[in-house]
Amino acid sequence: MKMSKSQIGRHLLGLAVVGGALAMSGAAFAELGQPAPWEYTLQQSGSPVMEDIRSFHTLLLVIITVITLFVLGLLVAVMVKFNARANPVPSRTTHNTLVEVAWTLIPVLILVAIAVPSFRLLFLELDIPKADLTIKATGKQWYWSYAYPDNGKFEFDSLLACDETRLKCQQPRLLSVDNEVVVPVNKVIRIQVIGADVIHSFAVPAFGIKIDAIPGRLNETWFKATKTGVYYGQCSELCGKDHAYMPIAVKVVEDQEFASWVESAKKKYASAPASTFASAAGPAQ
Repeated sequence: MKMSKSQIGRHLLGLAVVGGALAMSGAAFAELGQPAPWEYTLQQSGSPVMEDIRSFHTLLLVIITVITLFVLGLLVAVMVKFNARANPVPSRTTHNTLVEVAWTLIPVLILVAIAVPSFRLLFLELDIPKADLTIKATGKQWYWSYAYPDNGKFEFDSLLACDETRLKCQQPRLLSVDNEVVVPVNKVIRIQVIGADVIHSFAVPAFGIKIDAIPGRLNETWFKATKTGVYYGQCSELCGKDHAYMPIAVKVVEDQEFASWVESAKKKYASAPASTFASAAGPAQ
């Protein structure tokens, strides 16, 4: 069965339309700060860095799609135009200077087009601006401890919010915690990360941050939340039997609410130092 060029074009256009519809439907399920059912795209951005990551991801997707369709078109054209029935006397051409220059130069230009925004994004992630607030996150088996050195040096543990059997976790499942990290909106937050026992990894997808928590080494990253709400993450480095029960929850609030929370947190955690055996034993039951 032979297919004309117009038929092939219509089929390719139909595939493109279906792909676009699926992409739009996937975005409709997305929820701010957490994964959504049937989600196959990146989470909605909650910071400028994540916005750039999504833009770069979209650029790569467009480039990959164009290359794939171009190669598919060449394969279909070769099969239709140069099969033994349609072309019984094949050409004996072995070299073509223009084609050889093109297939060398075009990939180089494509890589340059990818490298420029890639390096820009890397510099944006690594170049930490002047911070409005510093938070120290310490990864432990299997929970996080947070300290606010700029706001009275109080510290608290953040554990998975579940019952003893972990069968009835609060929603969202395996992401809710008993004590959330609270930060003000539209402020530069510097996160200093270290491990207390083994290597952990502090990751919040909506902020576009992921950095290892290594014992004896202080790493740091940053984010600037542009929308209020609760943003969830998890430890992203295998760290033992309860690695899956080590969530991160960041609550972004307005400045006034943050100031009020700081005052209450100073009193709440003043007589309850972090890293107690009781809190450490909680997630390991």
